[in-house]
Amino acid sequence: MKSFDYYNPTHIVFGEGRIAELSALVPATARVLILFGGESARKTGTLAEVHAALGTREVFEFSGIEPNPSFETLMRAVEQVKLNQVDFLLAVGGGSVIDGTKFVAAAALIDGDPAEILFKFGSTIRQAMPFGSVLTLPATGSEMNNGGVVTIKAQGAKLPFMNRALFPVFSVLDPTKTYTLPKRQLANGVVDAFVHVMEQYLTYPAQAHVQDRFAEGLLLTLIEHGPEAISSTDYNARANLMWVATLALNGLIGAGVPQDWASHMIGHELTAKYDIDHARTLAVVLPAMLQVRRQSKRGKLLQYAERVWHISIGSEDERIDAAIAKTRAFFESLELPTRLSAYDIGADAVPAIIAQLKAHGMVAIGEHKDVTLDVSQRVLEACL
Repeated sequence: MKSFDYYNPTHIVFGEGRIAELSALVPATARVLILFGGESARKTGTLAEVHAALGTREVFEFSGIEPNPSFETLMRAVEQVKLNQVDFLLAVGGGSVIDGTKFVAAAALIDGDPAEILFKFGSTIRQAMPFGSVLTLPATGSEMNNGGVVTIKAQGAKLPFMNRALFPVFSVLDPTKTYTLPKRQLANGVVDAFVHVMEQYLTYPAQAHVQDRFAEGLLLTLIEHGPEAISSTDYNARANLMWVATLALNGLIGAGVPQDWASHMIGHELTAKYDIDHARTLAVVLPAMLQVRRQSKRGKLLQYAERVWHISIGSEDERIDAAIAKTRAFFESLELPTRLSAYDIGADAVPAIIAQLKAHGMVAIGEHKDVTLDVSQRVLEACL
């Protein structure tokens, strides 16, 4: 286990009815811009709760942040920040809204072209506006981390960014806000969280026994309770899903261990080109990625097979095959397809995706930086 720093300043406020505490969390003199997606936040009453909690503060709204937030939309929010002299941002929604709010927080203060935030993966950010979040969809962990992903539609580029200045000041997590979510979004959330854990866990043995057991516990919780959280409005099931999704990507299980993220990079290109839900691209790519890279991941695949799926019988290759098959079956059981053919995408699409990866500098990715364009092509072919 290598040396590391772990830093996370986000204050988590967890539990039913805690949106009311925004009255104390947001500075009393703040001029607040609430950012959200569609009208569901208004229809479900969440937006009214937020307004009530903010009381007499000067409050503005910006709606229309897409499921894959676009640079073009977010720049309109930046204009509103400047026009209304806003000094605090509040995201109300899921990971896309929070990611978008992070971009706005940085872009409103940056000197130069805000697109450089994305093209240089956040390295140009020197400061950001303070912001908080009210989470309504558990999935991405954006409520407790310092990264995000934004799409530049004009260039068909979906790009990640990260900076120490982009941690939320606070995040309110009320599991009851998930009760009105459609089954599809909840299922996406389970798979998104699952793959986030896998990108930090299923690499190679690093003698990080605490992180391994922590990651395995999160995976087991998703396997055991994810389906219940999707099929019912049981508070405890929803609360555990929400907390797992947060812990899956708040930096803790990735501290001191190698990380992969190749599945995400390929998945981003599929979303940018075909507008497939982020989690659904991950459900397609991850099983193929594990199959193609089974030799470099062999030690961890065997550990994953035994500790997560309780597979201990058979040869090493048989156990690895079974673990990958179990992973694919789990995603399929949640109604997330694991083949590109489910989206009418065939072999003729592979060259274009490879070209996108090359254009965005994704030519040596993964924990060993050995996922070249040739390897990515093999992965995509295994997704068909």
